[in-house]
Amino acid sequence: MGRTEYWYDDRAPRPNSLIPACNMLVARDDGAILLQRRRDTGQWALPGGAMDIGESPAECAVRECAEETGIVAEPVGLLGVYSPPRHVVAYSDGEIRQAYEVTVLGRPVGGRPTINAEADGVRWVMPDDLGEFDVHPSMRRQIDHYLTGAHPHVD
Repeated sequence: MGRTEYWYDDRAPRPNSLIPACNMLVARDDGAILLQRRRDTGQWALPGGAMDIGESPAECAVRECAEETGIVAEPVGLLGVYSPPRHVVAYSDGEIRQAYEVTVLGRPVGGRPTINAEADGVRWVMPDDLGEFDVHPSMRRQIDHYLTGAHPHVD
């Protein structure tokens, strides 16, 4: 399914749904941050996705991280809750979603970077190298909050 993200864009269509999603910002002891390159947009992002009924935000973040990157991570904190009304995601099936993301902090405890149906690239990226990657502004904002210590954050 195709997707188009609108970030503070006056051309964004009006949302018709709001679905809780969870991301995980996983950092190694050396400071490297885990990123995946999304197959649907080609942009680099934190691993994450929609919550399943019966899951906690931490469980969702752990599951999504493992599914999308091959890395098993342990939750260690909360980065924030991100739901700016002007971050809209339009899907090719007609769903137009206002983003709602709980971003959990994690540390790696196993696995290895692995591509899959959702991600055609998985990398550990040092903070000084982030400028070399096409990271969507919503993800870059979350990463910057982590790097500057501006968390927990609530939109």
